[in-house]
Amino acid sequence: MIVRATSLALGLALWSQPLAAQDHSDHSGHETPPTQAEPTDHSQHQMPPAATPAAAPSAQPAMDHSAHATDHSTDPMDHSAHAMASVPATPPPPAAFEGPRHAADVIFGERAMTEARARNHATHGAMKTGMVLIERLEARISDGHDAYLWDLLGWYGGDIDRLAVKSEGEGEFGGALDDAEVQALWSHAIGPWFDLQTGVKLDIEPELRSHLVLGVQGLAPYMWHVDGALFLSDRGDLTARIEGEHDWKLTQRLILQPRAEFELAAQDIPERGLGAGPTKLEAGLRLRYEIVREFAPYLGVEYETKLGQTADLARNAGEDPDGVAVLIGLRAWF
Repeated sequence: MIVRATSLALGLALWSQPLAAQDHSDHSGHETPPTQAEPTDHSQHQMPPAATPAAAPSAQPAMDHSAHATDHSTDPMDHSAHAMASVPATPPPPAAFEGPRHAADVIFGERAMTEARARNHATHGAMKTGMVLIERLEARISDGHDAYLWDLLGWYGGDIDRLAVKSEGEGEFGGALDDAEVQALWSHAIGPWFDLQTGVKLDIEPELRSHLVLGVQGLAPYMWHVDGALFLSDRGDLTARIEGEHDWKLTQRLILQPRAEFELAAQDIPERGLGAGPTKLEAGLRLRYEIVREFAPYLGVEYETKLGQTADLARNAGEDPDGVAVLIGLRAWF
């Protein structure tokens, strides 16, 4: 019994030794004083050299990008499927012409579609329209010579052929009519921008005289409206006139229009006071305000001068060959 008790006591003492060596710092009331705590061994947690503050950038180990190298020797995208086929040089096969000329005839019937196409052509290709344009209707105020002037254009017809009527004239307020003319022209489109015009012109003042007319009218580069014509009178006199004007939109309603007109004669026409060569030049500016698109009053200024031998004839007759006029007028269309 004594031997067994001694062996039991010795076994309990040996078993309790490792338990006493355990750290009970996590259990309240059994904290181990700091002076007795076993220091932590961080030898297994050392930071890599690249993260060490003292390490220089050059000390970082080079990264191996060999696994990420891109091989540019070949295009990774295959574009062979997008290659455009060459256009065949041969005509279409006969099978392409086996069907009807108008596929809609099969669905709606040939007669119905023939009538529909005729109405479409009449509406869009042969539609007749007309217009009357009062280009200039103005009072001209100058030193000792106050006058009025009109310049009208009307036309009726289609896109290719139409009848055009023009009229110009001027005179003094309270005085006689100085000049007046009327033109009746056939206008034929010779391109998208110009019409060829031919017909007759009748001078009413200063004397009755008729002319054959050949000219062009249209839209020149830089949006200049141009009208040029040759006039051959019943007395064999050949004259010409060229007009040009441009609309410069300052706003949607306020428009500045420079305009010029040049005339010349092939020979002397004494009864008209004209000499051979250049006879007259007009150049002016008109500023109009479109109250509506069809109705626009304007103010302007214009310089007019006679040229060459015509100016000499005017001086010999005691007339001033040039002058400046202030303009008050109206432009309208309907």
